[in-house]
Amino acid sequence: MSKRDPFRPVDAEARALARDLIDHATYAALAVIEQGHPSVSRIAFATDPGGAPLSLISDLSSHTTALEAQPDCALLVGEPSDRGDPLTHPRLTLQATACFIPRDSAEHPALRAHYLKQRPKAKLYIDFGDFRLVRFDVRLALLNGGFGRAYKLTAADLTMAP
Repeated sequence: MSKRDPFRPVDAEARALARDLIDHATYAALAVIEQGHPSVSRIAFATDPGGAPLSLISDLSSHTTALEAQPDCALLVGEPSDRGDPLTHPRLTLQATACFIPRDSAEHPALRAHYLKQRPKAKLYIDFGDFRLVRFDVRLALLNGGFGRAYKLTAADLTMAP
């Protein structure tokens, strides 16, 4: 028996839905491998100027240690509303590599400012010594737009329109 491919061809509607989920997310579920086992935690979520996922995480968090050891990870964005079946609401899994942004890098000041525009309350702790910006370089995205609406998107499919 052959397994049927569940993914539809990617179209403009799927790209727009995926981009909308990324652009409007304020948090995400982050999946990492921690000491050889899967682990999931909730993180703050923003985007860099190019639309790539961006977060601010603490060195005190176990997921930070896990990402340093193994930067391959996944993010889940898109939350169900209070109404209806949660499985009918769109969600997007981003398979990515975590890239820590050093404070002394040329790009850090601009990313810091951009992050604070999206998450102004982070001003309280963004400069604490244990917090670092991390960008997630997406390799592949799996979009579930509701029943019967599954798509496999590339990083290029998620690129913001100029």
